[in-house]
Amino acid sequence: MYMGIDLGTSSVKVILIDEAGTLVDEAAAPLTLSRPRPLWSEQDPQSWWDATQAAVRNLKSRRSLDAVAGIGLSGQMHGAVLLDSNDQVLRPAILWNDGRAGAECRELEQREPASREITGNLAMPGFTAPKLIWVAKNEPDIFARTVRVLLPKDWIRLKLTGEAVSDMSDAAGTLWLDVGKRQWSPAMLEATGLGERHMPRLVEGTEVSGVLSVEAAAALGLRPGIPVAGGGGDNAAGAAGIGVVHPEMAFVSLGTSGVIFVADAALKKDPERAVHAFCHCIPGMWHRMAVILSAAATLSFATRLAGAADEASLLAETEAAGLPPQSRLVFLPYLSGERTPHNDPAATGVIFGLDGTTTRADLGRAALEGVAFALADGLDALQARGGTIGGLSVIGGGARSKLWGRILAAALQRPLTYHRGGEVGPALGAARLAMVAAAGASLDEACPPPPVSHVIEPEAALAELLKARRALYRRLYSDLKSTFADSAS
Repeated sequence: MYMGIDLGTSSVKVILIDEAGTLVDEAAAPLTLSRPRPLWSEQDPQSWWDATQAAVRNLKSRRSLDAVAGIGLSGQMHGAVLLDSNDQVLRPAILWNDGRAGAECRELEQREPASREITGNLAMPGFTAPKLIWVAKNEPDIFARTVRVLLPKDWIRLKLTGEAVSDMSDAAGTLWLDVGKRQWSPAMLEATGLGERHMPRLVEGTEVSGVLSVEAAAALGLRPGIPVAGGGGDNAAGAAGIGVVHPEMAFVSLGTSGVIFVADAALKKDPERAVHAFCHCIPGMWHRMAVILSAAATLSFATRLAGAADEASLLAETEAAGLPPQSRLVFLPYLSGERTPHNDPAATGVIFGLDGTTTRADLGRAALEGVAFALADGLDALQARGGTIGGLSVIGGGARSKLWGRILAAALQRPLTYHRGGEVGPALGAARLAMVAAAGASLDEACPPPPVSHVIEPEAALAELLKARRALYRRLYSDLKSTFADSAS
């Protein structure tokens, strides 16, 4: 068997697959998010390790794990874990959806004018490098004591193996990687007051990065010496999980954040539209992403706001109300700012069109539509420089909602393909990468598209209705953009 560990924002998921790649079992342990100040988003890395142990031991309580032959890792990208000379954590990890480093992004690009050419990306507050400039300016004692900087999943790897290693796909999201050359950039590191000595060793996602230590094996209830694969950032690993390992294949992810991901045979840059251009976790491949910061997070927020028991209850109530919607409610889902195409950390959520007849179902439907419209903006950005993206596979927890699928298909005007196990995409991809690294399986053997569960085609009438509503959605952002900036200053 092969184990995939996915360090998400809201939970750690651990899955097992057999030698045929079939999902055998899964477990999860929850995580909490800390927002101590406006724009901040942090977590305690120790909570990640505690949750990993809890999820693995949950699996072990149901079945023997003696046959686990490899472990793969995936995880939330861009987070900054700062370690001292004894590999002790110096402060809470600053996460991907943290918006405090907006000014530092501008400073970084001034310090290194070739930044966009080297990294293939626009400097955004969520990326790792601007966070370190912020730390240097605001917490100089912490910065001075920083000996190593790790990404979240790579801190878990350190706990598992004792090795400081990252893979190309996750490292590409730091703004320290020369993405075309797949190596650390001395110029980008120097621009943040760091050097390669602060960085982990780099491997491809399909390579062995180390083996499970005696101490970690005891903590998890596994045998020592199990190979641990390089793995990937959550979306690259999700691509491996859904079989998007060849050029021009694409998927949409509905996790805490939302992503449209396209695999490429070569690096294709478009930083001006806030399109992410990263290395794939597959050797010799790259990918582009349009990223929105609140997808399933928007549904969770709407659930709390509406007083529904949980997300499933709100979805059921919304579905019962039927489509097309009777309300004109429009929801801008910028709960943590936004990336593609706006790169606007100051943007906030907006609910427009409330009146005395607004229902909980109206709010639920508007939340689903708002995410769909944000992803449609991202799809436009991905296609702006030519090329057409066809049908999309769907992964992430939001893949469980057929109502959301109908809205998405209509807003994107694309058929959506759902695969068995698609809701655990990154963890599945991590396990598949472990199979390649530990057993020498080929990519086509280890990473085929899972069996299709169903396909949702766009509905013409709904697409036409949403087209008009999306125009209002886009106008609202345009009208409010300066107000967002004023309120953040």
